[in-house]
Amino acid sequence: MSGKIRPTRRTWLQGAGALALGAPFVRPARAAAYPDRTVRIIVPFAAGGPSDLTARLLSQKFGEAFGQTFIVENRGGAGSNLGTAAVARSAPDGYTLLVTSSAFVVNPGLYKQVPYDPVKDFAPVTELDTSPNVFIATKASGITSIKQLVERAKANPNELSYASAGVGTTPHLAGELLKIAAGINVTHIPYPGAGPAMQSILSGTVPLMCASLPGAHPSIMNGTLTALAVTGPQRWFDMPNVPTMIEAGYPGFVADTFHGMLAPAGTPPDVIDKLVKVALDALQDQTFHEKLRTLGFDVIAAGPDGLRKRIADEVPRYRDIIAKAGIDKV
Repeated sequence: MSGKIRPTRRTWLQGAGALALGAPFVRPARAAAYPDRTVRIIVPFAAGGPSDLTARLLSQKFGEAFGQTFIVENRGGAGSNLGTAAVARSAPDGYTLLVTSSAFVVNPGLYKQVPYDPVKDFAPVTELDTSPNVFIATKASGITSIKQLVERAKANPNELSYASAGVGTTPHLAGELLKIAAGINVTHIPYPGAGPAMQSILSGTVPLMCASLPGAHPSIMNGTLTALAVTGPQRWFDMPNVPTMIEAGYPGFVADTFHGMLAPAGTPPDVIDKLVKVALDALQDQTFHEKLRTLGFDVIAAGPDGLRKRIADEVPRYRDIIAKAGIDKV
């Protein structure tokens, strides 16, 4: 008898069936065009804030360009850490994106531990926009410039105080940076948000405030408060008489608030490229640009390289400011 095993009809049919069932997996499948379903843009803050509004404007542009639905999902909590971590843990397929603010680069230095790595866990898509902070003073204080503020603080230690929207916000850290750079002591009064902080200076409870420009802009323009300097790299377009901190004598003093879009690390480069193209096209649209300006933000449109550089520069910079200012980690 031969040593060969002849297949029975049954085993032959089973083998043929298995081969037929496996055929679709053997043949190279044609990848679906991205995106072929709804894309989520997670904003790690409550609805209605600047990050949320920026994301919603952008989601409309993405929807129009791709012919798909881009929804904004607000996941606030833990100073933006919860929503940011959710994106870091998402599948790297381009269907979960993050639009966040400067908290992304501040939190690694402000918290004892953050549930994400700002470099290893994300693929930058693009910077979106930026807004300077602004040092403001009451009319009653008599302070009309950063020079006068510093002179007053040195002549009367511990007399002055300044309000901010809370510990770890970029206005707070800009105030601490001024104290370090000028060698002065001004008491920080943190408030639970920009609204209460603005009310405190409008009522005269505090003489000074470092504020995000959008919230302070109306009171500056109507003459209620005096703008001393902005913390952006250049003067704000409709406040040409207000100098930058650099012009006020502090080289390299830039402490603005930015928004950026990121995807989970490992997202395919071709998907990132598609997102970058649409985002940059939207940011260069004049109508879109003007909408952002009405919110107090100016377009950056620096692409992934610009956002990657900002993250690399600002994570250690803010960590250093927080340490030098003696701010307790959360």
